[in-house]
Amino acid sequence: MPAIDIGTLIIKSPETLGNRPRIAGTRVSVQRIAAWYKLGFNAEEISERMGNVNLAQVYAALTYYHANREEIEAYLAAEKADYQRLATEMGQAI
Repeated sequence: MPAIDIGTLIIKSPETLGNRPRIAGTRVSVQRIAAWYKLGFNAEEISERMGNVNLAQVYAALTYYHANREEIEAYLAAEKADYQRLATEMGQAI
């Protein structure tokens, strides 16, 4: 098996996930992997639970997260704010 250039495991493309970093060949964002990690799951558990990403891909996403924490935390904060806004709107609609 040939060596894999780890720099090719995480990509961004404007047409997929709004140019957010993701695992190449998937629609799995680094943000999603980071969220699982922040919930206390280790790389092996994340890979097993997701099923469509391998351990090397999860480690690449976690490496990206740790190297670019500010960027990914901003995505996570925006996602949380959107969730809270929608929850509030739904509560008022009921």
